[in-house]
Amino acid sequence: MESTFDLMNVALAVAQRGRPVLPLAVGKLPFGNCGACQKSRCGDRPNMLKPGPCRCPRPCHGWAAATTDPRVITSPHWAAAWRRAEALAYHPGGAGLTVLDLDNADAVAWAREHLPATLTVATTRGEHWLYRGAMRSRNSVRPGIDIKSTMAYARWLGPGIGAIAALPDAVRALAAKEPAPVRPAAQVNVVPPGAAGRQCRHRTPAYLDRGIDMAEQRITEAREAIHNTVYRTFLAVLSAHGRCGCLTDAHVARLFTAAQAKGESPRHCTDAWANARSKLGL
Repeated sequence: MESTFDLMNVALAVAQRGRPVLPLAVGKLPFGNCGACQKSRCGDRPNMLKPGPCRCPRPCHGWAAATTDPRVITSPHWAAAWRRAEALAYHPGGAGLTVLDLDNADAVAWAREHLPATLTVATTRGEHWLYRGAMRSRNSVRPGIDIKSTMAYARWLGPGIGAIAALPDAVRALAAKEPAPVRPAAQVNVVPPGAAGRQCRHRTPAYLDRGIDMAEQRITEAREAIHNTVYRTFLAVLSAHGRCGCLTDAHVARLFTAAQAKGESPRHCTDAWANARSKLGL
């Protein structure tokens, strides 16, 4: 682990390159939100899909906290985070970049055969290929390959070697492929027996929507045991909403998106959902 002084100074240098930076806590994950920002108490948009109105001085809200402002990077709140930080990350999309995270030798070999050469950064198990141009992020686009750009962060592992190339259509096409099928909850008893003409109470924003918001937040803030957290969260959602018919494909997709943003593959999400349904007898 680098010292606070080293990390902060590297962060300042990376920010001067135009890349918004943020500290990573133990486990190389963003710091969890402070007490005032937890569970969207500060009014930020749920699940950090966009930077919300919150302007917390701490490095809250994951990738949305990334900044190039040296005054923020060296502020007392951020200095306290640097003292506990394990690594440095940046927001590729905020710098107009896309990172192709190649996690093993097979993924690197595939990229060398199918994609144009570009700026390359060595990682522990593979390589990061950087392209000029932003796009939506997506995990598991191929075995061992994730795309990190908008609404995502990538570890800073050095400047890399080679000249950066423009984002090719071949990379955009990877994210455009259809994801693994999302298995929705059973659509039964949309209108509860004996309550014809009335919508189920779970359709009210105060119940169903808030429940999904809280489930997304729980997954997003998980710092360890991601698999178990995703399964337990799916189980809780299905326990509350799985039998009334309120859950839609859109609700399930929100949960799967939050889980995949934490590194879960589409298959892991589908398996966790199926296991939770089986546990509840749905």
